[in-house]
Amino acid sequence: MTEKTVRSPNLVTLEDRERLSVTGVCDVDSFDGSSITAYTDYGQLNIRGEGLNIKRLSVETGELDVEGNISALIYTENRPRENIFKKLFR
Repeated sequence: MTEKTVRSPNLVTLEDRERLSVTGVCDVDSFDGSSITAYTDYGQLNIRGEGLNIKRLSVETGELDVEGNISALIYTENRPRENIFKKLFR
């Protein structure tokens, strides 16, 4: 018998290219004023724009709210993330 992985629902709502709400977020890897990298069960989500600001992040509930001038939302396949110690001691 094969085991199915249960995915969290992933809903993306963009209002006027200024307010973004995402559900199903597992983690946020990096962020600055022009880029945010978030992980969902459906892949890595790259958010691009200007003046980006994370207004709310709750990995417990999987919610992410972003404000700013949003120019792109790009999904890619999840890549295995490196351990922080591997990055430090290369």
